[in-house]
Parts: sequence; C-alpha cells; structure tokens
Amino acid sequence: MMWITGHIIAVFIGISLGLLGGGGSVLAVPTLVYVMGIPPKEAIVLTLVAVGFVSVLGAIPHWKLGNIQLKTAAIFGFSTMIGAYSGARIATLPFVTDTLQMLLFAAMMLVAALAMIVKSSRREKSIEPEELDFYSRPVCRYCWLWLITEGIGVGILTGLVGVGGGFAIVPALVLLAKLPVKQAIGTSLVIISMNSVAGFLGYFGRVPVNLSLLVSFTLAASIGMIAGAYLVKFVSAKHLQKAFGYFLLTISVFVLWQNREVFKPASSAKMSGNYAGLSGKKPHYATLSDNRSLSRY
Repeated sequence: MMWITGHIIAVFIGISLGLLGGGGSVLAVPTLVYVMGIPPKEAIVLTLVAVGFVSVLGAIPHWKLGNIQLKTAAIFGFSTMIGAYSGARIATLPFVTDTLQMLLFAAMMLVAALAMIVKSSRREKSIEPEELDFYSRPVCRYCWLWLITEGIGVGILTGLVGVGGGFAIVPALVLLAKLPVKQAIGTSLVIISMNSVAGFLGYFGRVPVNLSLLVSFTLAASIGMIAGAYLVKFVSAKHLQKAFGYFLLTISVFVLWQNREVFKPASSAKMSGNYAGLSGKKPHYATLSDNRSLSRY
C-alpha cells in the first residue's frame, strides 16, 4: 500500500515541477524515506535520477521556444557538476550519518519554502513588463566568477541531500548571468539535470539501490511532469506557488521533528537509548511491502 501511495505522490511531484518549474523535487526524499521506508542515502540517489530525468523532459519545450542558453548552462552546469560529485563523495563518508543528511535536507527545504513564499508574495503586486528589465542589468563586476562559485555551492548541496537547487539556480541566472526570467527557468532545467547526473555518479557503487523502484518512481514523476506542463495553461502559478511554499514549510518541520533526538542532551539520549548515534544502533527503515531485494550498481 505504501508503495502505491509513494508513486501517487511521485506523480504529484512531477505535476508540481511542470506547474512551477522547480521546488517539487524536494518532496521526493521525504516521500521515499517516510512513506516508502527507503534509507536516506538510497532515497537521495533515487531522487537524483528522477529529478535529472524529469528535468530533461521539462527542458525539451523550453528548447523549442529558445529559452535555453547553452553557454550559460555549460559554465554554471559544469561548476554544479563538480560540486555535486564532491558532495556525493562526502555523503558516502562514515561520519555523514543519515540523521545529519536529513537535518541538512530539512534546512534546505526551509530555505526553498521561504523563497517560494516570498517570491509569490512579491508577485501579488502588478509588475509591468518593463520592470523586469531591471534584472537584466549587471549587478556585480565579476558576475561569472560569482556564478561559478554559487554553482559549486549548489552542486555540493545537491550531492549531499539530493535537492535540485532550482530555487537558488534561477535567481543566480537572472541576477548574475543577466538572463530573462523565462530563459533562466529553461536553462536551470538543463543545469539541474547536469548536477543530478554528477551527484548520481558520486554515489555510484557506494549505495545499494532498488532498480525497479528507480525506474517506476522516475516514470511516475515523468507522467506528472507531462501533466503539469499541460495544466500550467489553466492554473494560476502565483497562488499555487505560495500554497506549495507553506506546504514545504510544514514538511520541513515534520522532518526536523522526526530527527528531534539529535537535539536532546547527550546524557538523556544515552539513558533513553533512542538516539542511534549514542546507542550504537542504526535507525531502522521499513522495507517495501513487496520485499523487493536491493541490488547494487
């Protein structure tokens, strides 16, 4: 039952990506971990593959409309790939525990949620087309250097916690690469797919993964992406983005609550024996209802 529920959520994740162009991918990790019972590191690998593939699908219509700047995608994309590969390698080190990754993920989800809420609130004011030209002006002397630096930072977070980073990539492309908003969105999808591939390669051979779930979850998200791209013609993205931002805020609080043991004093945690890091016990994650075996790459 949880397997079916998780795939239904995957469809809605794809729909949100199609409607909003980003943000929905951050729901994949908590869905896999808390609904489908997948260990965090494996969930991150699955998310990287799903988000990368869905981003490629989303980039196709933008390519046809001329909304993708390949030069910018190459510069920013390769820097994010370096960061994503490095972040994934760091994540496989023994000191990077599942709890630490989920706490970092919750923090990133909080940032994404607040960014969506603030962005949608600003959109409530009418913006004339000429006002958008403001974002095309140079805002720094060494914009490309800052773009590469941010790309590496976003990539590291992608590798560590599996978020695509669209909420950070689009503003960077607008303000630093001086791209119009539509081109920034299209180009960001290419960049997200690039850093997802690099993050996946960083985990390659080091984390066990359920291959059948990898395919089915990605397929479900892809179906949702296609549906979302169609529904965007009929749905107000402004109101949807704000509501989705508050929803992400709620989920981030839930993830923090699920990992609340880490905030308890060491003495009380040791007495209770519930804190995995002190008791020496690894956290337990339920297996899928159909007991599919995990296979290595």
